[in-house]
Amino acid sequence: MRADRLVATLLFMQTRGRVTAAEVATELEVSVATARRDLEALSTAGIPVYPQAGRGGGWALVGGARTDLSGLTEGEAQSLFLLLGPMTTASPATRAALRKLLRALPQSFRAEAEAAAGAMIVDPARWGERDEQAPPEVARLQRAVVRRRRVRFDYGRSGSRTERTVDPWGLVDKDAIWYLIAGTERGQRTFRVDRMAGIEITDETAHRPEDFDLNAAWSEVVEAMEQRRSTLAATVLVPDHLLPVLAHQQGRHCEIDGPITEGRTRVRITAPSPLMIAQQLAGWGTALEVTEPESVRAELARLGSELVARYAT
Repeated sequence: MRADRLVATLLFMQTRGRVTAAEVATELEVSVATARRDLEALSTAGIPVYPQAGRGGGWALVGGARTDLSGLTEGEAQSLFLLLGPMTTASPATRAALRKLLRALPQSFRAEAEAAAGAMIVDPARWGERDEQAPPEVARLQRAVVRRRRVRFDYGRSGSRTERTVDPWGLVDKDAIWYLIAGTERGQRTFRVDRMAGIEITDETAHRPEDFDLNAAWSEVVEAMEQRRSTLAATVLVPDHLLPVLAHQQGRHCEIDGPITEGRTRVRITAPSPLMIAQQLAGWGTALEVTEPESVRAELARLGSELVARYAT
């Protein structure tokens, strides 16, 4: 978990004084890009961690090497525990790491640092849903990523599976669906973990580009997916008091054109097909008005007729 890595990174820096992202990556068995992001996260959170450019540079703690955390100010300690606190619901190991870090603080800082750690939690489950745990395949794939081992598996839906052998580069949890970003003979590809079967971690060494950045790679995947999902646009008139709700619900698939009359705003809603747009808007009833295209209006009329036929008394 990332909380474990952040704690380990900070303690490693205190024993070494100055480190490079490559040294942190080797020590913690992560990629150089991951180590660099963790160092930047510590710095952004207000911890006195800063980069040094040039020959012999790297990352260092203000004040040099230390064997404890007495160099942190009260505010810096609180910032660190606010950063780590929400992650401690993940596992006993993460909570144990936080306790060790807490004991390393000066006595005068501990009470407020402990309060900061408990000031916020992150509950990923939506209302009415259970918190989904990562499937066991994810842990195996994580080990393959860290240890740089090639992975062999069958991929696809039932009845149409193909065998793949890939270089695993990173894992992404997107709304409780896990994806593996990997290198293949045809370049970078993305695989849904729940469509992978017969996962085998081989003894072959996986190749991962030194400049690979998981965040950047995933952003490209999301952008490409959103473009495919935005092939059709519908023009919708929305009452101003409902506009914030609709914009939040539709996210990047809602583009505001601007007000047209007092109390209403024109927006564009995008999706791959007329039916998908109609399904997203049908629940709003007559509060919204779709002006075009006619294909979306026809789908809304059809859905309305089906509901009337089933539920009218």
